[in-house]
Amino acid sequence: MKRIKYIYILSAIVLLVACQDDLLDTNPYDAVSSGKMWTSESLVDQGVIGVYNILREGTVGLGLYVFEAYGVAADSRDVTVLTSGNAIPSTGVFLDYWKEHYEGIHRANDAIKNLPESSAVSEEKKARLIAECKFLRAYFYYKLNLVYKGVPLYLEPLELADLTRPRELEETIWQTVITDLTDCIAEPNLPNRYEKGNANYGHITKSAAYALRGKVYLCTKEWSKAEADFKKVGELGHKLFEGGYKQLFKEANEQCEEMIFSVQCTGDQIGADGATGTVYYGNQMTFRFGSRVAANTTGAGGGGWNTYLVNTDFVDTYENKDGRKFNWDDVISNYTSMTPAERSVYFLRNGLQPGEITTFRNAGAKMDEYDPSNNEARITAAYTNRDPRLLATVITPYSTYLGSMVAADYTFTLRWPYRSDAEPYLDIRTDTNTRFYYLFRKFVGEGTAEVPLRRCSPIDVPLIRYADVVLSLAEALNEQGKTGEAIAEVNKVRKRAGLAEFGSAAYEGIPVGGQDDVKERIQNERRWEFAGEGVSFFDEFRLKTWKKTKFGDGSTNVGLKQVWGDLQRQIAWAGDQLWAWPIPLTERQMNSALEQNPGWIE
Repeated sequence: MKRIKYIYILSAIVLLVACQDDLLDTNPYDAVSSGKMWTSESLVDQGVIGVYNILREGTVGLGLYVFEAYGVAADSRDVTVLTSGNAIPSTGVFLDYWKEHYEGIHRANDAIKNLPESSAVSEEKKARLIAECKFLRAYFYYKLNLVYKGVPLYLEPLELADLTRPRELEETIWQTVITDLTDCIAEPNLPNRYEKGNANYGHITKSAAYALRGKVYLCTKEWSKAEADFKKVGELGHKLFEGGYKQLFKEANEQCEEMIFSVQCTGDQIGADGATGTVYYGNQMTFRFGSRVAANTTGAGGGGWNTYLVNTDFVDTYENKDGRKFNWDDVISNYTSMTPAERSVYFLRNGLQPGEITTFRNAGAKMDEYDPSNNEARITAAYTNRDPRLLATVITPYSTYLGSMVAADYTFTLRWPYRSDAEPYLDIRTDTNTRFYYLFRKFVGEGTAEVPLRRCSPIDVPLIRYADVVLSLAEALNEQGKTGEAIAEVNKVRKRAGLAEFGSAAYEGIPVGGQDDVKERIQNERRWEFAGEGVSFFDEFRLKTWKKTKFGDGSTNVGLKQVWGDLQRQIAWAGDQLWAWPIPLTERQMNSALEQNPGWIE
């Protein structure tokens, strides 16, 4: 399996060296067509890999961890302009997102134009590769249209001077995406899906095209068409992984039946860790999500940076196993009536020294509630008997994590206050030791064996998996008034997670209501299921819930918080112009035909 991935990556490296001025030029506005690229089967393969390689770009695939800080599940410990209330058309994320997706479009256009004229490969393979490139072009336009609400449409490779078209209507882009995906589905040489270990695993399939077209139909509110497409994905052999939610995100299961479309990763890198010009071929989640004791093979300077931290309010939304809403007051009497400083006492480790007790009392902790021998067990009870996805996704206070120090594995514990990651304490050391935050467990390698290089996790990054299809099907059914069928689909995901199913004898929560209630429950299920996967921002943005769920409808008590709710950095809604991202300033300077979205001042 890894040999297949290595060949894929090696081909990309060869292409990068051999064709730097052509297909893989990093400037998305250079002409990408090359008459030489399609003259042999090897070059054809490399040319198509060049299109796939865009999935490795930061805003497209491998860097989707950044979007966790824009969604509901996480916050960045560094300021992110998009959530600071200060976003303007020249903000970097708007330009990076535009450039990287258009780079993919131009590479796909080059392949789609030149492959039909190539005699280097069989007609069957040629047809399959064209279909793959049409899917990728559709995916790039899909992601652009979600946030910009209408973009320039280019279906052929052009020179820089010719990139002067105005924006098309949002509806026009959706129809173009649907056309490309329909072509993929109709192509007889595009397989339904690849089995684990197949030499072509990681290439686009019909099931991916059905899944993406279904997601587009959700955007266009064509519910019955979305329903049909999502059902087709299951008919083609995809299903929910039943080996445990946590194990789903391990390398051994990255080609299971649940995975539909993923960014292929290896644990390889070219160059020294952190050096300018170093190229990484794995995902960086262990580095960005993990603590200093994650993938630490070099001692004090190794490990992760825990740049992205799990949002405290989001953790509180995870239900109890029986479906009841979690309530802190059920665990600790009067918890919610206390100030954050007062209730910080419940998160303190056992056996504090007298000087520590004085320090926390002076900081406002209600120290008469401190239990020196049972404090840890009392707070741990708040996280047991909850949705099992919580502990599979999040490192909670006094839970353990298999980490490493100088190439040796140790079991560490998240404790407050931090003392040392050395024995006998073995506390989880972070880059935020003076604060106490929830940490990501999901996608963070365990021990030295899983992720030897901290920036190069070999675990593939899922972009579409079957749980997404199931919950999207539930949405499409519910929007048609088929609430019973929608609940049945949601229950498939809940059952896999280990939660009480709606309507079952084990379910003790509020009974399921009508269509609006089911809609909210589907959205909640998606938040818990896809935390850490860069999904929630796009969900909340599409459903127009982002302002409420991320920014609290203008609340001043939202943002990065310590686990007891102490606000460390507030985030702010910049205005309703955020519902359509601005066309980047530099793009409008190069193309005067690009009309700006309403509300953005340059």
